[in-house]
Amino acid sequence: MVRDVYWSLLIPLGLLLVYLYIYALDKIILLVTFLTPIAINMTDSEFGVGISLPTEPLLFGVLIMFMLKIIFDNHYDGRIMKHPLTLIILIDLGWMLITSITSQIPLVSFKYLLARLWFVIPFFFLGIPLFKKEKNIQNFIWLYAIPLVGVIGYTIYNHSLWGFNEQAGHWVMEPFYNDHTAYGAILAMYIPVFAGFSFSKSFSKTVRFFSFLVLVILLVAIVLSFSRAAWVSLAFAIVVYLIVIFKIKVRWILFTLAFLIGGFMVFQNEIFDKLEKNKQGSSANFIEHVQSISNISTDDSNLERINRWQSAFRMFSDHPFFGFGPNTYQFEYAPYQHSNEKTRISTNAGDRGNAHSEYIGPLAESGILGFLCKVAIVITMLVIGLRVYHEAADSRVKMISISVLLGLITYFFHGTMNDFLDSDKASIPVWGFIAILVSLDLYYPKKEKEKKEISLDSSEEIS
Repeated sequence: MVRDVYWSLLIPLGLLLVYLYIYALDKIILLVTFLTPIAINMTDSEFGVGISLPTEPLLFGVLIMFMLKIIFDNHYDGRIMKHPLTLIILIDLGWMLITSITSQIPLVSFKYLLARLWFVIPFFFLGIPLFKKEKNIQNFIWLYAIPLVGVIGYTIYNHSLWGFNEQAGHWVMEPFYNDHTAYGAILAMYIPVFAGFSFSKSFSKTVRFFSFLVLVILLVAIVLSFSRAAWVSLAFAIVVYLIVIFKIKVRWILFTLAFLIGGFMVFQNEIFDKLEKNKQGSSANFIEHVQSISNISTDDSNLERINRWQSAFRMFSDHPFFGFGPNTYQFEYAPYQHSNEKTRISTNAGDRGNAHSEYIGPLAESGILGFLCKVAIVITMLVIGLRVYHEAADSRVKMISISVLLGLITYFFHGTMNDFLDSDKASIPVWGFIAILVSLDLYYPKKEKEKKEISLDSSEEIS
C-alpha cells in the first residue's frame, strides 16, 4: 500500500485458490456455481476473445488440475467411465475433436472445444463423484439459485423503470444474461426443482418454506421474461410429468405422436394457411404474446429462426458428414440465406448468434454424427432419469431425480428453438443436472438391490 501496488492485495486470495485447487477441488466447483449467475461476459476484450469472468478462468484451472490428477493419481472411478451416458458424451467430444481438425475455421472450433471441455469435465466428470453426497446436490442447486434470485431482483427493478414494457423485457437482465431467452431458459430449468423441494414432505418445513419462496420468485420472473420458448418448454415438462405420474404406457405415447404427425401430413396445407393468417406480434399482453408463438407471417423473431434453420439445412447438404466445424455456423451461414427468407433482423456479418437450435446447429457444424450424438445424449438422459425415479429406494431421491429430469427436459425442449450450451450460464446447470442423474444411478440405493441385500442377510443369519 505504501508503494501503491494495490493488486498485491490479491496475493492472499490467489494463494487460497491455489490451496483449494490442490486440496479441495470440489470447493472450487461449488464456488464457480455460485459465481455463474453474476458472472459477466467480456466480448470486447483487448485480446479479441469473449470470456465470462470470473468463471471461465477458474474452470480452465479445474480442467488443468483434473488432467494432472488423472496423469499422476489415476484414482478415477471406472464405473463412471463405463456408464452409457459417459460413453456417449466421450464419443460426442471425440467427434468434436475430429470435426475441429476438418473445420473451415479450425481456430474457432478448437476454442469452442476447449470451452466445452472446461464445462463438461468440472460439472460432469467431477460432478458425478461430488454428488455421491446428497448434501452436495442440494448445495449445487442452492448455490446457483441464490445469486439467480439476486439477478431476478435486479432485472425486475430495471424492468419496472420501463413500466414492464415487453421490448424492455428483452434486455433488462443485462449484463448478467445476454437476453431474455437465455434468462428464461434457466428460470424454466429451476422451476421444477424448486417445485419438488417445496412440496416434498421429505424436507424440513424451513427448507420447504424457502423453496416455495424461490419458486414464487421464479414464476413471477418467467412471466416477466416474455420468453415464449421458456413458457412452452415449461408446459411441455408439465405434460411429461403427468405422463410419468399417471404411468401412461409408451405405446400410447407413440400412437399419439404418430396420430399427430399423420394429421399434420394430411392437413399441412390447411395448417400453414391458418398459421399464415396469424398476424399477432409480440405483446405485453400475456394472451396475445402466447398467440404470437405461431405467427410465421409477420413475427421477425419466428421468421428469423426459420431463416437460420433453412440455412443450416443447406449447409448440411453441402457438408453432410464432417460439417463446417464446431461453432462456425455464425461465420459461414450468410451465403446460404435466401433473399425471400431474410427478415429485418437478418445479417451477413456473423454477429447475431448461432443456428438457434441445439440439434440443427450440430447438424450444420458437425454433420450427421454430431446431430446423432446430441439426440443420443438426450434420449439416454431421459432413460436414466426415469430409471432412477422408478427404482429409487428413497423418496427424496425419487423427488430429486424427477425434478432434475424435468428441469433438463425444459432445457432440451427449449433447445429446439435456441442454443445456449456455449455459455457458462446454461452449461453449468445442464451438465451439473446430468451429472446428478448419473450419480443417483450409480451410487444411490435401488429397490431391487435392497431386496437382494435383505435376502442375503437373512440367509446368512439362517446359516
